[in-house]
Amino acid sequence: MRDFENRTAEYKQQIEKFLKDFYAPFHAEPQKILYDAMEYSLLAGGKRLRPVFAFDFCRMCGGDWKKATPFAAAVEMIHTYSLIHDDLPAMDNDDYRRGRLTNHKVFGEPMAILAGDALLTDAFAVCTMTELPNPANMGFAVALLAECAGSLGMVGGQVLDILAESRELTEKEVIDIQSRKTGRLINAACVLGVIAAGGSGEQIEAAAKFAGCLGLAFQIRDDMLDVIGTQEEMGKGVGTDESKNTFVKLYGLEKCEELVQKYTNTAIEALSAFRNTEYMADLARSLTERRV
Repeated sequence: MRDFENRTAEYKQQIEKFLKDFYAPFHAEPQKILYDAMEYSLLAGGKRLRPVFAFDFCRMCGGDWKKATPFAAAVEMIHTYSLIHDDLPAMDNDDYRRGRLTNHKVFGEPMAILAGDALLTDAFAVCTMTELPNPANMGFAVALLAECAGSLGMVGGQVLDILAESRELTEKEVIDIQSRKTGRLINAACVLGVIAAGGSGEQIEAAAKFAGCLGLAFQIRDDMLDVIGTQEEMGKGVGTDESKNTFVKLYGLEKCEELVQKYTNTAIEALSAFRNTEYMADLARSLTERRV
């Protein structure tokens, strides 16, 4: 357990330092308020799961995991932009995120929108800072990140989520939403870690399978916590998804618990394509038990 905690802390320290250092030189710019808004959300902590996935998949492929830092940062920047926009009144209309007022509650809606826009755009510049064993793979990496974040990925999932608010969904429709809305950015993190290490095509496929299954397990647990968690535990409002088509609404809590276990186990099986997988397997299991 101590080794798990130490490695997690090392990964988180690496990404926190990079994110803090990246924007530090820009505070002399006349649009300083923009960077204040961006950093308010970007440096607010959180699990940093997506960078951890990028780092550890790089390590499991035999690479120097620190070389994956720009990839990890790019994914986290896109994730943060999505949270800022999700919290807006036109979307989920949330007042709290990670135990603090949401971005638009502090900086106003226009600045929150622009902060999200800037994080998304800057992420692709950061992505290209990664030093790859095969530089020719950078085009594939950028395209992958764009696809996972854009209309075929996270944004597409958000659109399906909005369109589904007025009706009940089938199992396939709920999975279609969540595999895009949550799973695709996890997919980007895992596969980019493999690319950073110069991993094989088989390992890229295995990382994508792991991400798809774990993304579903993570989202199901998130849906469950919106029902059984407290605001103090979650650091944000709970019960906000009551009217949405969540896994809990579709299956109930008991069935959701079974599905979390099923998808997590399938994800762990996909790790057979890698070496030294104990940490990632432990991380996957920990997501089935989390309370926050």
